[in-house]
Amino acid sequence: MTWRPANPIRHELLAARWPDADEAARALLFQPIRVGALTLAQRTWVPAMVPWRATADGFVTRENLDWYGRFAAGRPGAIVVEATGVRDIPSGPLLRIGHDRFIPGLRELVETVRRASAGHTRLLIQIIDFLTIKRRPEKAKFFARFFALNERHRRALVGATNDESWLTVDEQQVLAMLAVAPDELLEKVLDERALESLCMGYRERVTDTHLAHIRELPQVLPEIFAAAAWRAREAGFDGVELHYAHAYTMASFLSARNNRADGYGGAREHRVRLPLEVYAAVRARVGTDYCVGVRFLSDEVIAGGSRIEDAVYFGREFARAGFDYLSLSKGGKFEDAQQPKVGQAAYPYTGESGYECMPTVISDARGPFGRNVPLAAAIKHAVNMDGHDTPIVATGGITIFEQAESILQRGEADIIGMARQALADPDWFLKVRRGRGREVRRCTYTNYCEALDQAHKQVTCKLWDRTELDEPDVALSTDGHRRLLAPAWCVDE
Repeated sequence: MTWRPANPIRHELLAARWPDADEAARALLFQPIRVGALTLAQRTWVPAMVPWRATADGFVTRENLDWYGRFAAGRPGAIVVEATGVRDIPSGPLLRIGHDRFIPGLRELVETVRRASAGHTRLLIQIIDFLTIKRRPEKAKFFARFFALNERHRRALVGATNDESWLTVDEQQVLAMLAVAPDELLEKVLDERALESLCMGYRERVTDTHLAHIRELPQVLPEIFAAAAWRAREAGFDGVELHYAHAYTMASFLSARNNRADGYGGAREHRVRLPLEVYAAVRARVGTDYCVGVRFLSDEVIAGGSRIEDAVYFGREFARAGFDYLSLSKGGKFEDAQQPKVGQAAYPYTGESGYECMPTVISDARGPFGRNVPLAAAIKHAVNMDGHDTPIVATGGITIFEQAESILQRGEADIIGMARQALADPDWFLKVRRGRGREVRRCTYTNYCEALDQAHKQVTCKLWDRTELDEPDVALSTDGHRRLLAPAWCVDE
């Protein structure tokens, strides 16, 4: 179950007027742009999306190669490879870059994209750190294995039951009682974090400075990110994108909810300190001739979280520090996630903040299309007023040519990112540029793909994953019911 706006309206897809080839050739969308040391052939961008195709050990698979090769065949200006872990730790079927042994597979991925795009598409890789999150436990298991009973709990139990014997009764007897206690009693006895661990699953925070490894994050993360960025350069990527967005470590340092008292939390200038130190370490390792960008939030959309004013400040600081581009997202936080089922982990795109990250056609009066553009425009305006021309990547419900082109013409962004629309039709860029926009397979923004991601299933699109399953050599999902790749678009060069 995911959050939905009150009194929702079902919106129709935007009416589309597709350009002919001459108009497209003149459009700003298809003009080159300088991004740090790179030149993109056009101002189109496929943001990072996790397709759940890596091995359990984080290695590149044939399915990964096919996935990125398929996007590259549409020849966007740039593709950003999915969030890739910077640490050499287990993380499920997500790509990793925390050790040199991952370089050969990542190098093959780079070569695949270059071949498939005939060298037209630049390839960057998004690198990410994340903290521990556990699955929601069964109540009996939680109290038997994870809950640490203390004096405060006993006294709270006495207050809730008016029974003094809980102060001295055997610990196992207390735990056995709590394991079958009603929620109303547990809410009175457990502290906020213990109750969350029971109801949502245990989750580390950057503010858990009583834990040594959390306290030491500012000392260790700059080198970890720098080493990962160096591996990206060794593998042949055109650049790296530092993942400072959504529910993960670096975004949590930027968050207004970060109240660390060690100089890395509280005021904005303290919250941005580690992200800037990570960038400085990365830049020192890869050099000034390598593209280093950042993905961060224009609004956290959670109570007590960062808003556009914070994002404008961070954007100005990132541009001043020398980031080669700023890519904007929104929401996607754990703090307002819906309760997972027992045995599953919380998913940070199920609350209001998650909805704002990936809104659907069932929306409020604003609708789902271009919803984040005003935020990107505000950040771009502030950065430009400071004298920086750092390119701004706008994303979120951008789906048709006129919409994308008008954003660029109005100066609200410099590059247009399409995630769900590119997934629905990786050939959008070729089709529109060649005057064949009417052939575009348009995303319907129902978030079928996002539901697969939430279930940690191989991500596909409902518009093509059941199409022509009997084609020779068609790649199918592990359940055998879905295509793993969009159907090919046959077109003469």
